[in-house]
Amino acid sequence: MNLLRQVTTVTHSTGILQPRFPGTQSRQIRVLIVDDSAIVRKIFSHELSKHGDIVVIGTAPDPFVARDKIVNLKPDVITLDIEMPRMDGLSFLRKLMKYYPVPTIIVSSLTPANSEMALEAMEYGAVEVLAKPGGSYAVGDMSIQLAEKIRAAAQVRVINRSESPAPAAPGVTPEISNALKRTSHKVIAMGASTGGTEALKTVLCQMPPTAPGIVVVQHMPPRFTTTFAERLNTLCRIEVREARDGDAVLPGTALIAPGNFHMFLKRVGGTYYVEIKTGPLVFHQRPSVDVLFKSVARHAGGNSVGVILTGMGRDGADGLLEMRKTGAHTIAQDEASCVVFGMPREAIRIGAAETVVSLTDIPRALLKVLTREGVNGERAL
Repeated sequence: MNLLRQVTTVTHSTGILQPRFPGTQSRQIRVLIVDDSAIVRKIFSHELSKHGDIVVIGTAPDPFVARDKIVNLKPDVITLDIEMPRMDGLSFLRKLMKYYPVPTIIVSSLTPANSEMALEAMEYGAVEVLAKPGGSYAVGDMSIQLAEKIRAAAQVRVINRSESPAPAAPGVTPEISNALKRTSHKVIAMGASTGGTEALKTVLCQMPPTAPGIVVVQHMPPRFTTTFAERLNTLCRIEVREARDGDAVLPGTALIAPGNFHMFLKRVGGTYYVEIKTGPLVFHQRPSVDVLFKSVARHAGGNSVGVILTGMGRDGADGLLEMRKTGAHTIAQDEASCVVFGMPREAIRIGAAETVVSLTDIPRALLKVLTREGVNGERAL
């Protein structure tokens, strides 16, 4: 099939996502909505019309109509449904990323099968995932998050890639695993948003079974976090799963905050555990990185390490600063390796990040912190 083959030559790179627009967006973000549901196309168009910096330049009911509109209208961002007639969204995305890379937000209903396909789409180069409104997920919540995700996607330049997702990061070396045997009473807290699924995979796949307990917030809808945790669990040497209320934070385990719930770290005696609660959105997010980091500062303090990864906005910056003030070592991903530098940039700007390193160096930076050998990295100003 010659879908999208008529487009111009694109750049080849070993990466998938790179910064697209440095600095503040100076023009309206042009969006194409691809969804077989006329109701969804209407709702998205109406809701996005409320935002002056975003304009819907067209809609398409299937990939074949979308193909022509992408070539002719040249959108900055595409929202793409997973389930569509004639060609499913995942198949279309593979071709799109190969022949005409455009920042793409996957829009899907909350089913296990769709969650799995959405995560596969992010491995193929999709920037974000968004749940369709319905049930407890109201149009109002969706509208705010959709606009934020579009703004984040517009800052990303998607690079041409092959038909197959990149392989998982290799495991850590035995000396790292042995060095971490003395860190069982520590806690690692991580937060990420846009680009975070791949960033977290890179870091967590390097963690040995002797690593301290890890608590993670990734901005994702409900059910998608379940699938994300299950997928990571098949790739990592540590156990990775979606957190449940009351779960203990144990060495060799990473707990992912469930979508649409905040996660708090608590402590009873020498035991850390997590509390899962609903509550208001924080920086338009639930779960919120700030909520997690502030609870880690309060209950673990200097016995913790905070890591803020790629993402749009400032969620997590204040919480990371609280962690640093209570004696925790704090790490931010550097600009060059971020899909979107927003969250790490804000943390660095307010002095929350003690160390700034590239994504691939974060596992070793964690090792050096946890074994009290210091960190070789760029010091934040």
